[in-house]
Amino acid sequence: MKRKDFVRHLNTQECLLKHEGGNHSVFINISNRKTSAVPRHNEINDFLVKKICKDLDIKLP
Repeated sequence: MKRKDFVRHLNTQECLLKHEGGNHSVFINISNRKTSAVPRHNEINDFLVKKICKDLDIKLP
């Protein structure tokens, strides 16, 4: 999945960018305060997308 599409999905699910790291962006789900790191690659593996969604407790895109 393209990173920009995944970030757009995170924003629609009430997840905000908490801070930028060296190689990752950390997002936080504002409803339940769970966080997860999203790598800054153009393509993100589908397994990693599922893991991030599970960590943030949101639905899959």
